[in-house]
Amino acid sequence: MYPDLSYLFHDLFGSPVDNWTSIFKTFGLFLVLAILSAAVLLRHALKKMAEEGLFKPERIKITIGKAPSWLELAANAFWGFVLGFKGVYAFQHFVELKNDASDVLLSGKGNWLAGLGLAAAAAAYRYWQGKKEQLPQPKEVTKEIYPHDRIGDITMIAAISGVIGAKLFAVIEDIPALLRDPAGVLLSGGGLAIYGGLIVGFFAVSWYLRRRNIPIVPVLDAVAPALIIAYGVGRLGCHFSGDGDWGIVAAPQPGWWFLPDWFWAYDYPHNVIDEGLRLADCTSRYCMHLENPVYPTSVYEFLAAMAIGSILLALRKRLKTPGLLFFAYLMFNGFERFWIEKIRVNPKYTQFGVTYTQAEFIAVVLFLIGLGGFLYLYRNAKQKAR
Repeated sequence: MYPDLSYLFHDLFGSPVDNWTSIFKTFGLFLVLAILSAAVLLRHALKKMAEEGLFKPERIKITIGKAPSWLELAANAFWGFVLGFKGVYAFQHFVELKNDASDVLLSGKGNWLAGLGLAAAAAAYRYWQGKKEQLPQPKEVTKEIYPHDRIGDITMIAAISGVIGAKLFAVIEDIPALLRDPAGVLLSGGGLAIYGGLIVGFFAVSWYLRRRNIPIVPVLDAVAPALIIAYGVGRLGCHFSGDGDWGIVAAPQPGWWFLPDWFWAYDYPHNVIDEGLRLADCTSRYCMHLENPVYPTSVYEFLAAMAIGSILLALRKRLKTPGLLFFAYLMFNGFERFWIEKIRVNPKYTQFGVTYTQAEFIAVVLFLIGLGGFLYLYRNAKQKAR
């Protein structure tokens, strides 16, 4: 496993583990790749829809040649402060950053002098830049903005709200841990529930779309393949880092199995959560592996996500009624997650004689919403076609 890049480079080039490249955590890198892949796919889909006439541009007036406002100066000062306060402190405490990046970056620790200095410098630079571009007589220009031109805003809102939602749902699953160490649980970099991210991200992006008068349903159709493909990319981060999103202890490998052994059962050496038994002769930061190999469910989910994404991309040309593709995504997503939960490790709940996980419950709800919405729209389209 590769909890950070130093372990990957060790296997590729023989460089020592736990060197300076260990600040680049594998799960975080794959999370970024997942967000970027979703943004690229969504932008492409929205642009194609705009070319087909499904979106009308928003005409906005922009004033050019105006002196920078106090709000712009304050924003620059804020980000300058964050960079100086956290960045300089992280550089000064590099060993601490390597050992626990989330503790350094998500805590109140920082260099106040560097923060205030960079805040002033950033504000001064923005003021100088604005004065240089200022015109004797500022003028207004009108621009046409399509939804795909706002992909940066949409991605940022989805990413931030998604992480908050994922953290919130993970915390709900383990209230005792929250009560024992509220600050540690809330500020830790681990513990993320994907469905929490999807649900909270959905409502946050929907709010943004309504504010910008962008039709929500076509955007949902556009985002469906992007979401499931990004989900698969994120699952690779879970697998390669060994973050605990694995399956139950695997059954004995059957004689007919023809794929690599690790695809049936894997012990996740050097896993990032330090679970299991210590590896012999290991002196690095991550030295544990599972005593009993488990199903590598993250790999299974990656393959399922890529298959579903391919199906949705193919269906995009056939499902012309707005909303059908998104409801199909909900059905596929719910179906996949419900069955993978049967061999995954997750907290279980029992009510009315039924034992289930949080993800199973949400998966069933999503599948039923998808099925109901798909049938409703399909029947309506059939009736209108008569």
